[in-house]
Amino acid sequence: MPGIISRRRLIRIAAAATGLGLLPRNSARASTGPALWRGTMLGALATMEIHHEDQREAQRLVALASGEARRLEQLFSLYLKNSALVELNRTGILVDPADEMVELLTISQHYAKVTGGLFDVTVQPLWDLYAGHFSMKDADPSGPPPAAIQATLARVGSGRVSVSRDRIVMPRNMALTLNGVAQGYVTDKVVELLRSYGVAHSLVDMGESRAIGSRPDGSPWQAGVADPVVAERLDTVIPIIDRAVSTSGGYGFQFDPQGHFNHLFDPRTGGCARRYRSVTTVSHTAAAADALSTAFSLMAPERIRALLPYVDVDRVHLIDPAGTPSEILA
Repeated sequence: MPGIISRRRLIRIAAAATGLGLLPRNSARASTGPALWRGTMLGALATMEIHHEDQREAQRLVALASGEARRLEQLFSLYLKNSALVELNRTGILVDPADEMVELLTISQHYAKVTGGLFDVTVQPLWDLYAGHFSMKDADPSGPPPAAIQATLARVGSGRVSVSRDRIVMPRNMALTLNGVAQGYVTDKVVELLRSYGVAHSLVDMGESRAIGSRPDGSPWQAGVADPVVAERLDTVIPIIDRAVSTSGGYGFQFDPQGHFNHLFDPRTGGCARRYRSVTTVSHTAAAADALSTAFSLMAPERIRALLPYVDVDRVHLIDPAGTPSEILA
């Protein structure tokens, strides 16, 4: 099926966007077709498909956009030792932070508020707790002790992070992960850059996918929602024009061999999301799609439906634990 964006998350690792062959990493191809780029961004496979009548300009835009994404990665990465996020987690403060860090944390706090705290970038201590527990020999398969979870929850809460243009401050025992929103944000920034240069038809995926306009022939891009159980099989295909798509699912990364504990944490209880096999959101922005696919993983369908008039989401595709799909439309 031509034109499908296939998504199967492994800690927000995306499958390749359609039309992007197995290109060398961090490469671009000059041809009569679109300029194509494939690399990695914030631990995820990243791709761009840029359509432009001037091939030299298309290649220049590929280089410009990938360079901008790399600059933002230096702010938001958990794994680059000199990133701004690593510094914040280490010291509890960023003085004179980059505008993008302030903007992204402001966006994160907004989604924390509208979801009643279910989207929370301060859950990194829970990740560390579960990873440490299940790395131990003969780890209790029922998970970390309840007392340890409760103690860790005392270090979680977006409301304890102070964000201003001058500084970002949080208690030293806290830690942030931006993996639930940063890839979408970087995708949005790349889209803004390309649009500023007149690009009208392109596909950008910096860990989350967003289409600029339609395909060049006027047809929609096709977003394929992967079956969470059967690899390489699509559960459904969603047509998109000028929209972003994000999928969250506990199947992507699991701490234990039995698959009872995954990377989608409930900030209220310290437990893991089990309500759905996967949640896919379609939104105007990749940051919104990214953050809300995570939060919706913890919500009943009725609550998702009630929230849609107040958030930037057009469509939610759910797959329940039995494998039954359903949709909620705004």
